[in-house]
Amino acid sequence: MTAMTEKTLTDFVYAEARMLDEARYDDWLQLFTEDAYYWMPLAHDQQDPHLHTSLMYEDKLLLRVRIERLHGQRTFSQQPSSRSHHLLQAPTVESGDAASGEHVVRTAFLYTETRRDALTTYAGWSTHHLVETAEGLRIRLKRVDLVNCDAAFGNIQLFM
Repeated sequence: MTAMTEKTLTDFVYAEARMLDEARYDDWLQLFTEDAYYWMPLAHDQQDPHLHTSLMYEDKLLLRVRIERLHGQRTFSQQPSSRSHHLLQAPTVESGDAASGEHVVRTAFLYTETRRDALTTYAGWSTHHLVETAEGLRIRLKRVDLVNCDAAFGNIQLFM
């Protein structure tokens, strides 16, 4: 990599997780390109979100709708609001192409979501497909693989 350093890429991942933990969802959404997807596969090593059911496969419009729901006064499932905490392993840069400005960063995590007395912890890894734009780094795809992706889950309220 030339101008885009490994530290810049890993700092981006840490900053993104902090935005989520601070419930700065509107700022977080701005990190995504217009053609971006947030994908949480339902099967281990799932290769295609179109040929297999996913826990989530949302474009930027659907992410915006979920964020509006989180902000809504009539969203009773979020009164009081859920909170989250990301504990990240050091991100690793899996690939980078200075010519195209595309980079892939993988991060193992423990994620905790809580509301009232309920505390749920998930383990997995996220893979960020990042692109360099005039506005800075942006997420084209965020893939979140849960270790137990094929388990029965309750409602996942927030974003991992």
